[in-house]
Amino acid sequence: MNFILLTQNETFIIGWVAKLLGFIMNGIFYLLDLIGIPNIGLAIILFTIVVNLLMLPLNIRQQKFSKLSAKINPELQAIQAKYKGRQDQESMMAMQQERQALYARYGISPTGSCVQLLIQMPILLSLYRVIDLMPAYVTKIGNTFRVLADKIISVDNAGFLQNSGFSSIESKVSAYGKSMTNGNLSNGIIDVLNKLSSTDLKTIAEHYNLSGLTYPVDGGQLILSTDTTRGLIDTYNNFLGLNMGDSPLTLIKAAWAAGTIGIVIGAVLIPVLSAATQWINYKLMPHPSNTLDGQENAMMSSMKTMNTIMPLFSAWLCFTLPSGMGLYWVAGSVVRSIQQIVINKHIDKMDFEDIIKKNSAKSAKKIEKMKQNQERMAAYASMSTRNIQNRANVTSGMSEREKEEAMKKATDYSRNSSAKPGSMAAKANMVRQYNDKNNEKS
Repeated sequence: MNFILLTQNETFIIGWVAKLLGFIMNGIFYLLDLIGIPNIGLAIILFTIVVNLLMLPLNIRQQKFSKLSAKINPELQAIQAKYKGRQDQESMMAMQQERQALYARYGISPTGSCVQLLIQMPILLSLYRVIDLMPAYVTKIGNTFRVLADKIISVDNAGFLQNSGFSSIESKVSAYGKSMTNGNLSNGIIDVLNKLSSTDLKTIAEHYNLSGLTYPVDGGQLILSTDTTRGLIDTYNNFLGLNMGDSPLTLIKAAWAAGTIGIVIGAVLIPVLSAATQWINYKLMPHPSNTLDGQENAMMSSMKTMNTIMPLFSAWLCFTLPSGMGLYWVAGSVVRSIQQIVINKHIDKMDFEDIIKKNSAKSAKKIEKMKQNQERMAAYASMSTRNIQNRANVTSGMSEREKEEAMKKATDYSRNSSAKPGSMAAKANMVRQYNDKNNEKS
């Protein structure tokens, strides 16, 4: 299972996560091919399930945070009411300290939800990139498209490689950028072919006479469909009669012209299900019953409006994007909804009062340890001060001659003592000897 490298996403962090997720997608498609059902739609569903299961611990932590946040809100409101109208620096610092102590007692951080989102965001964006660039991450699909790309290059060699002016296809490849600038024309063509609908792909096939091309590894199986035989690319893309490479709008137009009502219904269902499942997923998520102030009320109102608009926006996008992307959104929302039901039941069974007690005990121990450390540091500082004072008292009682004799003894001891090589005493002796020599010369 050689992993093909086309124009994969190389964005910082997202590119790394996408490569990891690409290995998972490649493995899933490889297993489906082994059992005789190499299908992009099915691979997307299984891929979405696997990734969401891997993200389950993060989702549970986020839900726990939401529940504890709901419980802490009344106490935060009380603290805010206590200092209402007091804007002096001392009051603000006192309020902040009380808030921090309260968060510590509950064992949560005010930025906890943001951290969870920051971890999940690269994963979600990488999921999109892997599904959008399937030939770059799935070896079997990439190799199939490569046969087409190599054939196009061999037929239109002059147009691609020798002419100083771009041909229309080369201009199209150049618009996608990276592969052309890296000198890998084959990868660039694969990226373009991956974006084409089945109708556009058929036009390209007719122009370059690609209809008879076969994939050599699979015993001469056709790559592109003909009027009598389905090719590998259509086999990979066919899911319940829908081509995952075509947008629902394209499918609806073609099926309506052909009078295939079943395809029309299936194509319409993808955007509708995308919006419906996302809305259900939002409703299943826990929402705070109260907020702290007018500013947070406005923020929650904005989030509610966005969560109402986003499902409708995704439905509109689904009509124009490849059906495979719409299927990913539907599968993701369904999996998250099922997860949310399970998480809600799990969270409801948790004894949050017991969790708060344990967190309070941990917080108390931590505060006690900090106090002990501060007391130790204060004691050490006091001891150092007393030692300095004692030395000062001892020397203050000496005559000038006694002080000189004490200094001479210390100096003689330093000169005669065998200091360990590399020690501070040895280095001090070296400096002393250097100064003595300079004094003798002068």
